Amino acid sequence: MTSSEIKVADPSHAGAQVLSQAEQDLRAIASRVLPAGSFGNLPFQTVVTKGRGGRVWDESGNEYIDYLLGSGPMLIGHAHPDVTAAVQAQVVDGTTFFSNNRHGILLAEAIVQAVPCAEKVRFVSSGTEADFYAMRLARAFRKRDKILKFEGGYHGMSDYGLMSLAPKREGHFPEPIPDSPGIPQSVRDEVIVAPFNDAKMAVDMIRKYHDELGGVIVEPFQRLLAPVPGFLEALREVTAEYGIPLIFDEVVTGFRFAYGGAQEYFGVTPDICTLGKACGGGFPLAAIAGRADIMALFDPASAADDRFLMQIGTLNGNPVAAAAGLATLNVLQQPKAYENYFAIGQALIDSLSEQLKQAGLPGQVVGAPPMFDVIFHQDPVRNYRDTISGDPWLTQRFNVLLRERGIFKGDTKYYVSMAHDAADIQFTQEAWQSAIEQLLHERKAQKV
Repeated sequence: MTSSEIKVADPSHAGAQVLSQAEQDLRAIASRVLPAGSFGNLPFQTVVTKGRGGRVWDESGNEYIDYLLGSGPMLIGHAHPDVTAAVQAQVVDGTTFFSNNRHGILLAEAIVQAVPCAEKVRFVSSGTEADFYAMRLARAFRKRDKILKFEGGYHGMSDYGLMSLAPKREGHFPEPIPDSPGIPQSVRDEVIVAPFNDAKMAVDMIRKYHDELGGVIVEPFQRLLAPVPGFLEALREVTAEYGIPLIFDEVVTGFRFAYGGAQEYFGVTPDICTLGKACGGGFPLAAIAGRADIMALFDPASAADDRFLMQIGTLNGNPVAAAAGLATLNVLQQPKAYENYFAIGQALIDSLSEQLKQAGLPGQVVGAPPMFDVIFHQDPVRNYRDTISGDPWLTQRFNVLLRERGIFKGDTKYYVSMAHDAADIQFTQEAWQSAIEQLLHERKAQKV
């Protein structure tokens, strides 16, 4: 496709995207062969065909500012030349070996050098696997079965992870609510749920159940929710007191908030962490990292027969993904990389906040420069139940209007990349302005 064939959306009006016959045909095939016509990730059927930097193009040639970023992995942007070159160089020499390889070994070394808690690393292929194994590792080390997690915390698609991720009804802490059918009752009996950002309740629960807990898992920055001062520190103190492994799920925050992740950013070091997204450079790669004595359970020569934790995966540490991850980490270490990236995110947050204020809409921008979104709710937002108390119609309609104006994002988050620039900010600001004006018009019409 040449540049003259690309249809760039005009953010000043709706309906700028043109749907080609080719994309219509693909959507029809998807509806026939895929449940809900999709891969299950998004509620809409846009067929993306290309990404460059901070933008993507759909099958019809429509261009979007991309704040989905593949659900986060593309921290330095799509098709970064350094990553592309590293991957192309490896592909001609083979794509996977089920064996140690140079790139995987060097990526593990880079993770150990970067991440405060990382003394040893074990690779997997997805964040779900990393979280699943981290919880299993903690239980094996501690010789206890229960895991304490926080309501609204996302720890992948395992049975344990899908406890009180997005409950549609209020539960009674510490009782978990399964988010999916097919989860055995026995799993429900092994999960304890606490509210995020309530240090007192979390500490009280850990003290009460300390002799049953195998581990505590938490997103140090839960979805869009920053930890209140002292919350992470309280978790660290009480888990250390009882020798309970503290797991930071840094699949999202790893290398995003700082080169050493959220644990560097907030100054709290867990016993185990999980990593993914950014460190795979857009390829299937994730990792469990942690204290050497805990990670030793993965080593049959170090662990007793009844303590050895088997962990095998066909594509674990595969050289293509590892090469992409190494190239990404090299880019992240460039001077002022994080400073410039945080400045872009903060400029976007400030602009959206001001536009909502000027429009008189009951919305607030929640999150941090690397990732944020608007919640159409005026009260303080500190935990999962606060996030779901907003106006769902405003949220859904705003997202639809923005897609029509060339903004590509998921339902609950803007991911900012190091490839976004001043032109992207300006375009986004204009799209927000136009979409907010349309929202106001539609709200007024509803009241008539």
